[in-house]
Amino acid sequence: MGNPLELGLRLAPPSMDVERRGDGSIVLRSPQKLGAHARAVGEWLLRWARKAPDRAFLAERDGEAWKRISYREALALARRVGGGLLARGLDASRPVAILSDNSLDHALLALGAMHVGVPVAPISPAYSLMSKDYAKLKAIFALLQPSLVWSADPAKYAQALAAVGASVTPISDLLAREPGPEVDRAFERVGPDTVAKILFTSGSTGMPKGVINTQRMLTVNQEQYALLWPFLEDRPQVIVDWLPWNHTFGSNSNFFMMLRNGGTLYIDAGKPAPGLFETSVRNLKDVSPTIYFNVPRGFDLLLPFLEKDASLRASFFRDLDWMVYAGAALPQNLWERMQSLATAERGAPLPLVSAWGSTETAPLATCVHYAVDRAGIIGLPVPGCELKLVPAAGKLEARVKGPNVTPGYYGRDDLTRAAFDEEGYYRIGDALKFADPARPAQGLAFDGRIAEDFKLSTGTWVHVGATRVKLIAAGDPLIQDAVITGHDRTEVGALVFLNAAALKAKALDEAGVREHLRAALARLASDSGPGSSTHPARALVMAEPPSIDANEITDKGYINQRAVLERRAEAVERLHADPPSSEVILA
Repeated sequence: MGNPLELGLRLAPPSMDVERRGDGSIVLRSPQKLGAHARAVGEWLLRWARKAPDRAFLAERDGEAWKRISYREALALARRVGGGLLARGLDASRPVAILSDNSLDHALLALGAMHVGVPVAPISPAYSLMSKDYAKLKAIFALLQPSLVWSADPAKYAQALAAVGASVTPISDLLAREPGPEVDRAFERVGPDTVAKILFTSGSTGMPKGVINTQRMLTVNQEQYALLWPFLEDRPQVIVDWLPWNHTFGSNSNFFMMLRNGGTLYIDAGKPAPGLFETSVRNLKDVSPTIYFNVPRGFDLLLPFLEKDASLRASFFRDLDWMVYAGAALPQNLWERMQSLATAERGAPLPLVSAWGSTETAPLATCVHYAVDRAGIIGLPVPGCELKLVPAAGKLEARVKGPNVTPGYYGRDDLTRAAFDEEGYYRIGDALKFADPARPAQGLAFDGRIAEDFKLSTGTWVHVGATRVKLIAAGDPLIQDAVITGHDRTEVGALVFLNAAALKAKALDEAGVREHLRAALARLASDSGPGSSTHPARALVMAEPPSIDANEITDKGYINQRAVLERRAEAVERLHADPPSSEVILA
């Protein structure tokens, strides 16, 4: 693709210091120094309430129109919320729990709590609305012991609230009184080490862990963004974003990017799922973003709408400078389709880049801030953040250290101790590799989860992440997701989850589905050449979608390889039986 600098974007040049140690580990650092950062996120709100008081900060749908809140209004309402919390005796030791989707009230409650030093804990709605046993919600409430619970829709959450014995405080109660000087005094006491949030992991290896997010983590992370993407400050940014605020991507990255830089966030009530994504499409027809964030599943759903709807294409690309995917690997065919659309609409490709990190890193640890010519590159270490790559099982296990890294897990010192190595690096559990070993400054690429990779009976390693992405691309658009199998067996297999919308659009019967998947397996075998570890030789279609109660999937649509294998052990046995049954699809 063309250099994004030609689009008028200011970006930091790519560079990286590489330290190779005698034990085989490699330490990577940005030579760019991290400068000053805000004391607390409330300083950003104060700044823009003074500098651009009437500019819209947040907006959400209100029928056909948008309800907008300016920076001045957001500050005034957040201070009222903060005063209401202080009047109820809340402090740094007494968190607020939020059971709600993204909304204006959700944002105001979170901003108000953080403004006066009260930790806020937004909890995945899926644990309340999709779960049947409420096990994760119960575990979270037992850990948090929240002093106040809020929900935008108490009736919708009634069963979940009853399961944890909680009652809801209306936000109107918190807004009822004028804030006094105690709000300003509380704000002045908030410092970089003050706990701003407790964000819960997806619980892929057990119950969710409460990740402590300090004010420093949040403010440092946005300075790291601004150093690498200085174009953020060149004009007021606009995003249309669905990503949930109980996750670090939507909240810490996107929400605070708009607040730090005086941008506008249009709250998208759509979701990357059939029947719900149409809401996102409607919003993108209404509002032209300058940056577009999504997970790979979201890009997968967006592309068909863009390809067939000229008015949507015009609105989507009109003001767009930058597109970002994160959270999972983006198949190369999706990257290429998006570039083709951008070129057709604008006459040139458009940057579609990635970053990498986790809830524990606030989330940014690496970032692309230069031209890339393919999907899968996650960039270079951000200023002030070190990566240590440690040889492990034929890969390089990544560990992270920096001011954007969590001090630990809420109420779980045992988990905190286990999460850091002897040098204080956080063990993130991912493997990384150099995109071009001869040119390290070209950046890093994601190389799978260390815990997911396995060996065949031949002793050959199977790299699950890469194999999964290749299979999804080969089976496009029919395969929504897949879990790779074959531990201690002679060949690789796959449990396949179908894309219901694509299945309906293609009007395929069972025989058609089998032939599509058989052809995909055959192409992979042909493209991969010799080597049984590089591609699935057999597949089995799953009739039951992945279960959130069984930890098989997160509310953002990420599949949990380990949980699926454990829960569907019988299906794995059928898949690898010899001779194979008629339901197994062979290459």
